[in-house]
Amino acid sequence: MTTISHEVAVVGAGPAGLASALALAHFGLDVAVAAPPPAEGSAAPADPRTTALLASSLEMLRNLGVWQRCCKHAAALEGVRIVDDRGGLLRAPEVLFRAGELGLPAFGANIANRALGEALLAAARDAASLVWRPTAGVLEVTPRPACVRLRLAEGGSLEARLVVAADGRNSRTRAAAGIPVGTWSYPQAAIATTFRHTRPHGAVTTELHRRAGPLTTVPLPGLASSLVWVEDPAEARRLACLPEAPFLAELGARLQGLLGALSEVGPRALYPLSGLSAHAMGGGRIALVGEAAHVIPPIGAQGLNLGLRDAAALADCVREARAQGADVGGPAVLAAYGRARAADVLARTLSVDLLNRSLLLDLLPAQALRGLGLHALANIAPLRRLVMQGGLGAIGALPSLMRPAAASPAHLTSGP
Repeated sequence: MTTISHEVAVVGAGPAGLASALALAHFGLDVAVAAPPPAEGSAAPADPRTTALLASSLEMLRNLGVWQRCCKHAAALEGVRIVDDRGGLLRAPEVLFRAGELGLPAFGANIANRALGEALLAAARDAASLVWRPTAGVLEVTPRPACVRLRLAEGGSLEARLVVAADGRNSRTRAAAGIPVGTWSYPQAAIATTFRHTRPHGAVTTELHRRAGPLTTVPLPGLASSLVWVEDPAEARRLACLPEAPFLAELGARLQGLLGALSEVGPRALYPLSGLSAHAMGGGRIALVGEAAHVIPPIGAQGLNLGLRDAAALADCVREARAQGADVGGPAVLAAYGRARAADVLARTLSVDLLNRSLLLDLLPAQALRGLGLHALANIAPLRRLVMQGGLGAIGALPSLMRPAAASPAHLTSGP
């Protein structure tokens, strides 16, 4: 049985996995991606979701040569509007966060997951020290003192000094590392789709905070937006199964004319809302990234942005160890990675959970606190700017790939 050795092996080829592989290869590591070969073109599964990427994530993608390949498919996000639509006795004022208040052209950009995935794949194919090891699956993950062995479905195996678990919330790789997780669920489900409209969105994301959960529209190029509509699971299933015209009528009623007349709904997908938090970011020569480490509801543009910060922080830790001649998969590297990510992951997980649960509470004191908070944000500019700055970056220092200095001028091609 053939065994192939690499410095690093990445299990999984979703956005967080490919970003991790590209980040490590960017710093000269010998990286293998163990995952099924990607479906392309008409064979690729339809994914109605989009991703709102924050400015630091865009910087990382520029530095890795990814954003230049897909920025034409993205729309800039210049503002975020929060609307209290709970229908309670104490209705809070609308709050509008503008990137211009921070001297920024935009908070980030929104892009279809498919376009981003294709750009990541193209960049991975061009990366000099990154190889694809196509496999129908990794059947067994065996941590050893000096390496981790991956047994592949087709026969043969890979060995690596460090394995990156990017195989999602049900990660087999995380289980092999013996890392326990905490999980929880919400009495909600989200509908994800896209639609067209007659009124310009003005590069502004709108979050309607409703009793069942948020309804969020996010700009796409032209007169189009993506939609994440959170509802009670039974209601979400009903809405997701409606023909296009009744669905648009229901959505239009919720939006109250905000985007004018609606048309051309894209494919709809339904996702139960749940959460997951790993008790550690790594162990046994295995580092967790993305949903192998944390899962949060699709609120506030945090999910993939957290995963990209995982990838960038791990690359920094591994690069430093390699420069010092240390073991790139050793306990010191995994401990440094855990310290780098712990506060950011915890803060984002708790803030999204708290916001989502607050919408489900009908208690008058909870409504009053939410209302007071929104009143303060609407009327106190320094507080509003502080909240915006906190929402944009990581807790602590940004990883090097998320800073402009990490790239040569050729990598800093402009985009949304």
